[in-house]
Amino acid sequence: MIKNILSGLNDYRGTLKMIRELKLWRYFFIPALISLLLAIGIGTTAWGLSDNIGDYIDNIWIWEFGKETFGVISEILGGMLVLTLGILLYKHLVLGLAAPFMGPVSEKIEYQLTGINNPSNRSGFFKMMYRGLRISLRNLFMELFFTIPILLLGLIPIIGIASTAILFLLQAYYAGFGSMDYTLERHYNFSESIRKVRSHSGIAIGNGIPFMLLLAVPILGVLIVLPLAVTAATISSTKLIHTENNLKTTT
Repeated sequence: MIKNILSGLNDYRGTLKMIRELKLWRYFFIPALISLLLAIGIGTTAWGLSDNIGDYIDNIWIWEFGKETFGVISEILGGMLVLTLGILLYKHLVLGLAAPFMGPVSEKIEYQLTGINNPSNRSGFFKMMYRGLRISLRNLFMELFFTIPILLLGLIPIIGIASTAILFLLQAYYAGFGSMDYTLERHYNFSESIRKVRSHSGIAIGNGIPFMLLLAVPILGVLIVLPLAVTAATISSTKLIHTENNLKTTT
């Protein structure tokens, strides 16, 4: 697992050089715009809802004793909930909506790495978006399923520290998952892609960690997160696919 995580992280090296050499920046203009608008929209909405959510949680405690303590806890929990759900929603929406633009980029990178042309078997703007949104929607529900209990565990002293790290790695895994599928969709169907990422979860986490860290960089982060993440994920996925194919050929 650790080796695969480091491998995923290492594939970010040279991404800027590859983007420049292949003249890929022009393909990222619309995805970067989508990313920026989504970040502004979701961020504004989350900011407006944060106080309401905190007040709602606070009102659950109907007793007078411990009211002040629970009020502090509710503010923390409300802030964590809004931040987590906001990032989660942004991540999956941007990965799904960007699919028609990222697929061709992934093809060019794979061809550069292997010399083999693997055009998408789901050609067409809306078909590629359908695949991207389908993966994103599936991952969104799966991530929500795991995120809510992890957030609740975060309220327990000491365990809360570990839950924060687990939550970050979970977010990174699904970010890497979505980025890798731009390449995997040319080689595997929906179910096969899920199994492939699941069996190489460390690579997905390694690809997703910089994705999550970039979101912490104001404005610039949401503009460059897709170019860097998709390039690195394509490198990882291409190496994975062609290494396994070569092994199958020689056995």
